[in-house]
Amino acid sequence: MSSSAPGVVWGDVVEGVVRRLGDAGVADAKGQARRLVEQASGYEGGEYLVGLTKAPAQRQMAYLDSMLARLLAGEPLQYVLGRWGFRGLDLMVGPDVLIPRPETEILAGLAIEELILRHPSGALAVDLGTGSGAVGLAMAAECEEARVVLTDVSSEALAVARANLAGLGQAAVRVSAFQGSWYEALPGWMAGTVDVVVSNPPYVRDDETLPSEVADWEPRMALRGGPDGLDAAREILADAPRWLSPGGSVLLELSPHQMDAAAAISRESGLVVEGIHSDLAGRERVLKCRGQ
Repeated sequence: MSSSAPGVVWGDVVEGVVRRLGDAGVADAKGQARRLVEQASGYEGGEYLVGLTKAPAQRQMAYLDSMLARLLAGEPLQYVLGRWGFRGLDLMVGPDVLIPRPETEILAGLAIEELILRHPSGALAVDLGTGSGAVGLAMAAECEEARVVLTDVSSEALAVARANLAGLGQAAVRVSAFQGSWYEALPGWMAGTVDVVVSNPPYVRDDETLPSEVADWEPRMALRGGPDGLDAAREILADAPRWLSPGGSVLLELSPHQMDAAAAISRESGLVVEGIHSDLAGRERVLKCRGQ
């Protein structure tokens, strides 16, 4: 598959990629083959079917072969493509940041709802441990007047978030990014002014077994949250009252089995637990709390 033979069109190439992925036991071979061919050919979305009748160039086939080799070696599709969609955003992703997932779209949606319904203008939101910037940039894109702050302790992750910020368009002027651990990244003057704190912190237990495509590729510091997975959540919840505006809210993505413990930590920190929200699979996924 290293070169384009005479008479070969993208439709033939797709069939070959599907076979190779299927033979290797890759899940959703057809879907993954399409994403690879879309990336290599440039024919995406509504142009894809028309593109299947076109002949590939040799450089396009070389790019496809490179991506296919990486995928067959176990690298996640999102990293192979270098980009992934999140609530309408096309985000750059790589091994320095977590892959944006549907569960986190639920978190972002709840944060956006909170900003729109309770703080219709000029609200300040902070996305702690932003990674690719997915949640914070979605808030900025969908809440026209909100000011958004992105933080991450990892300079590499923050570089990815800043690259994604550069592609946000006009909304980017309302977004700032600071490096540091949780609230330590924030300027002191923000204390008592933050309307929404949102975070998808590391919440996997240190001894918990993860699939190889996660454990071998995604950044450990963004996954592992200590013996019970709640080390980061404890810090975020304990310090929240200092940073929240009156009645401000905190939204955390966590594992379903952690919700009772996290709710107890919230109450001990002086927060009011408003609700626990489920993901698309019906599993408890987002804890929502409010300041006094």
